[in-house]
Amino acid sequence: MDIKRNGSRPSAKGSPDWFTGSVRVDPLFQAPDPARAGAGQVTFEPGARTNWHTHPLGQTLIITAGLGWVQREGGPIEEVRPGDVVWFPAGLKHWHGATPTTAMTHIAIQESLDGKNVDWMEKVADEQYRK
Repeated sequence: MDIKRNGSRPSAKGSPDWFTGSVRVDPLFQAPDPARAGAGQVTFEPGARTNWHTHPLGQTLIITAGLGWVQREGGPIEEVRPGDVVWFPAGLKHWHGATPTTAMTHIAIQESLDGKNVDWMEKVADEQYRK
């Protein structure tokens, strides 16, 4: 058994290589081998968002606060609210973040395949970031 005490894992700023705008990432867990699951709590300030990306084994988002947007490649921008749960299948190109006027927080859960849990791609252009 391993207990991670609140406050024992420092918050980090989201890398500008992977995010647009102000983003805070709070690690929750990374299960040890042979388990593959990991999770973090991510807070996006208004206008902040991820780059386009995929996950080798998919990703689950649990929206916990605020108002956000999610989009899969080729689909419309969808609004998400606290209590909503979003599943992105393996390899599906997508992005997620806050709306232009409201912050959003979610828990992101994904599994690693061969030590990798995400493939980062290009930024979501301002023209794409419109509903």
